[in-house]
Amino acid sequence: MSGNGTDMSSNGTDFTIGYLSSAVAILLFGSNFVPLKKYDTGDGMFLQWVLCAAIWLVALVVNLILRCPKFWPLAMLGGFIWATGNVAVVPIIKTIGLGLGILIWGSFNTLTGWASSRFGWFGMDVKEVANPMLNYFGAGLSVVSAITFLFIKSEIETNACSMDHTPLMTEPVINTTEDLCTASSWVDKLSTKYHRTVGCSLAVISGILYGSTFVPIIYIKDHSRRNESIYAGASQYDLDYVFAYSSGIFLTSTVYFVAYCISMKNRPKLYPEAVLPGFLSGVLWTIATCCFFIANHSLSPVISFPIITAGPGLIAALWGVFIFKEIQSKSGPAR
Repeated sequence: MSGNGTDMSSNGTDFTIGYLSSAVAILLFGSNFVPLKKYDTGDGMFLQWVLCAAIWLVALVVNLILRCPKFWPLAMLGGFIWATGNVAVVPIIKTIGLGLGILIWGSFNTLTGWASSRFGWFGMDVKEVANPMLNYFGAGLSVVSAITFLFIKSEIETNACSMDHTPLMTEPVINTTEDLCTASSWVDKLSTKYHRTVGCSLAVISGILYGSTFVPIIYIKDHSRRNESIYAGASQYDLDYVFAYSSGIFLTSTVYFVAYCISMKNRPKLYPEAVLPGFLSGVLWTIATCCFFIANHSLSPVISFPIITAGPGLIAALWGVFIFKEIQSKSGPAR
């Protein structure tokens, strides 16, 4: 009796931790880009590097707190996948807005992450659930949501010189004397009719990449139970992989930024006033990701993934409707 009681108490504690971690992750994932909303971030490449530097630093602190668990290089592949998808975030926000962007990429993130865990894609073990029909019903709702979000109207200011946006600096870009309008990124130069197509397409691609980002970590955990595997004995605690995962993110973003500098002939567009907001965004994202890792461990990915990846869309939509006035009904803007 005592053993069963202990197991039930342990399961109850795991569920409580898992759902609390999920709630924090949802709130922060839905809000982490808000600090950047009123700042011009150009084409996003400089912002990407600043954000990823913050991610790596916070992950380093977490790694030290965890007393430096074993570093598995394969977990860095997940960071590469995430950083690749994240390159498109700034263009997405500029073309279709923060709220709608997170709604779309969150839906495809949910579907990809759920399906890969549920059906054992990419060499992972198949994850069973207590109520398969309910699980499939939830996935079906995500499919419907993803299709619906593609038809939502968004209102985004396309004028790079709008007074609604806080200018970055007197000289908009370091190492240049161009004025603010001529220093606009490729996104700002798109005609209005292409904004929606480009934004939605990039959001779908980013969502699929985001949904695959934990695959290497889950693969390591699943194969750690097999004595013949090189990953035999690897930790089952997801948070032990956060430093390797974040190292992959920072390394990838650095390679992309160097390539960007080369393509710009050593005249990259740098936006100093985006540094602190970008760093704050990275800190919020890393805390949310740590909570995501904890939820994966406490609930299993097949349960935590649909909850955490679908929830931020609601938070972002609330920001978009009530604060930034991006998402509108046919009768006019939300008030």
